[in-house]
Amino acid sequence: MKILLVSMPSLHFFRWAEQLESSGHDVYWFDILDGEQTERLPWVNKINGWKLKYPNVKGRYFIKRRLPFLYKLLKPFLERHVEKEFEKVLLEINPDVVHSFVLYISCTPILPVMEKHKTIRWIYSSWGSDLYYFKNKAKYLIDIRKVLPRVDYLFTDCQRDVALAKKYGFKGILLGVFPGGGGFNYKQTNTFIKPVLERKTILVKGYQGRSGRAIEVLKALMKLESNLKPYKIIVFGADNEVESYIKTQNIHKQLHIESLSRRLFLPHNDILKLMGSALIYIGNSNSDGMPNTLLEAIAQGAFPIQSNPGGASAEVITHNKNGLLIENCKNIEHIQSCVQNALNNSELLENAFKINQEKVKPKFEESVIKKQVLKAYNNIL
Repeated sequence: MKILLVSMPSLHFFRWAEQLESSGHDVYWFDILDGEQTERLPWVNKINGWKLKYPNVKGRYFIKRRLPFLYKLLKPFLERHVEKEFEKVLLEINPDVVHSFVLYISCTPILPVMEKHKTIRWIYSSWGSDLYYFKNKAKYLIDIRKVLPRVDYLFTDCQRDVALAKKYGFKGILLGVFPGGGGFNYKQTNTFIKPVLERKTILVKGYQGRSGRAIEVLKALMKLESNLKPYKIIVFGADNEVESYIKTQNIHKQLHIESLSRRLFLPHNDILKLMGSALIYIGNSNSDGMPNTLLEAIAQGAFPIQSNPGGASAEVITHNKNGLLIENCKNIEHIQSCVQNALNNSELLENAFKINQEKVKPKFEESVIKKQVLKAYNNIL
């Protein structure tokens, strides 16, 4: 089967696509953003270099970055149109199926082409906030309602988004609910896992911005100053807003805290090592799907305290059994209560560790997910 993948370059996409290696399928990738070429996926037929009419024009990046209003006027003279270029690729490859990742990035731009070629089957992968957040934005909801009726097959990263897709027009076949980047390889990362009683770190996902709510977590932790004396707080992936808050509020005077900036590249294995030695992992946002970081924290033995937008996190966490759910991401007292509950209940922590290692973790093992994903692709035939 010829599969034409349509996506921006991202870690999740690379990991998903790697499941198709040696599958017997002919795999092509149309880089929808036409970014820098990558060494990842050397076995994939990559379609790059389609966007710029004049690749060597001097000053283009400067104008695009510093004078966006001017670049918008010049864009038709400098860049080719994605619809025309994608249709050329589509006609040349004649794929059995097109697979788009993320609706507003990889579905909306090629919708007119897919409407024109309705006999070509179309898969859409919904990740993270793709439907849950953007359904509340009028402009994006228009696109959602246009795209979903044309889509033939659906992958999502949580059950919540299956219902949303059906609500907004999807009438095709669900291929499965899987982590956005496929399954996880535990062979190496298992060596990072420490026993529960040896863990003295609380790990906080440091996103604020559009959907993250890390600052609310920090406010809750400051209220628990006396309880947190034995623990080190590590905020990873901290964005500018979170870093500024930690600095201006002098949080280091109250808590033993370390901030790992989002701007600095932190190898993935280093994050997994942190999770493997963390007693508690806290992720808090107002919109997400099934966070890969949550699944990784669970796999590494950290006790998860996670926000639950639209009920997605409840698909893997049973409250007060193998973790705790934050039902209101803005409620500082609620978050404080969750953390205090975990700190005061060693039996809960140890029972959760056992449940997550023995029952939850195996469901997301790389070979298990890959087998199911390949079966889903094969079912299209």
